[in-house]
Amino acid sequence: MAALCEWHDWLEHLAEWFEAYPLAPETLTADRILWERAARNLILQVADRTGAESGWYGHCQQVLGWFLSYWGVAPELAERLAQQAIGSRFKSWTAPDTVLAEDIAERLVGPLRPQDTHWSPDPIDLPDHLECWLAVRESVPWPDDEDSADGGPTTPARDGAAADFRSFDAAVDPARAAGLLTALELVRADAARGAALDFELLRGWQQHVLDTPEPPRLRAHPAFAKGGKERYGIGPETRTRLDACLAQAADSRLSLAARTARAYLDVCFFHPFDDGNARSALLTLLFVLARAGVTLDSVVLIRRFGHRADDPQDALSLCRSVEFHLRQSRAAAR
Repeated sequence: MAALCEWHDWLEHLAEWFEAYPLAPETLTADRILWERAARNLILQVADRTGAESGWYGHCQQVLGWFLSYWGVAPELAERLAQQAIGSRFKSWTAPDTVLAEDIAERLVGPLRPQDTHWSPDPIDLPDHLECWLAVRESVPWPDDEDSADGGPTTPARDGAAADFRSFDAAVDPARAAGLLTALELVRADAARGAALDFELLRGWQQHVLDTPEPPRLRAHPAFAKGGKERYGIGPETRTRLDACLAQAADSRLSLAARTARAYLDVCFFHPFDDGNARSALLTLLFVLARAGVTLDSVVLIRRFGHRADDPQDALSLCRSVEFHLRQSRAAAR
């Protein structure tokens, strides 16, 4: 039973890593380096988890195949690419260094082409998940302030967001981490000066997240996420509706956890940018907390799990995760 529980925990951990940096198969060519970094990190995770014991590379090959299949590559092709990439280059009782892991990741992703994926059903068959979210948003029984123990300003010794950027994001790409840290400084400066939360504010942060010459514009086309299973529509009123939703993050009738969770999901499902929306959502959440004088000592449960646009329980689950981190941060600050 213990072994079964350990295996279950490992599979859940892998699923979190697969979703940690959602990949878009239709932009495989442009984002190839991100696919490679994700694969490299999985190799290092497997080596660490197995202790690089006898035959550990067999499981590594299996995990890389799962990774490609998860993002739409046919299982047979995924298995063949993983086998060819690893070959006989890994050894028992020897963990790979970063250089070798990167080379294997490049060999894994290099032969892939967008047409190798079957990531999305026909968009015509998909509902508009932005509209689904807006309906769900009104039905969720968000906790109100009277039932909350928000506890006022909180500054723990550890800055959880900055720490996660320096570890988790830096492992993907040091430039990515640097952009997030710069954006985080701007988020907190904007909160301190009492800036209104709207799309224009998000654009300023996103310029650093994506390292673009100018603040990025609102996307012009429907967007897809979760391997093409969710579609977010676009229309002439999208920006106005987003701004109206974000403005509600200042509604003190709701608990702080509810306001931050709802704003996070607003950005996720309005999906305003062509890239980096999960990072934008996290920065939005951190801004709402910063306006209340709160710094979290961890953001792990917030970042590592995806959420469905059409599920009220997912929204409440995120709210509970934020509340958990708030309690932990207050305890750490004492």
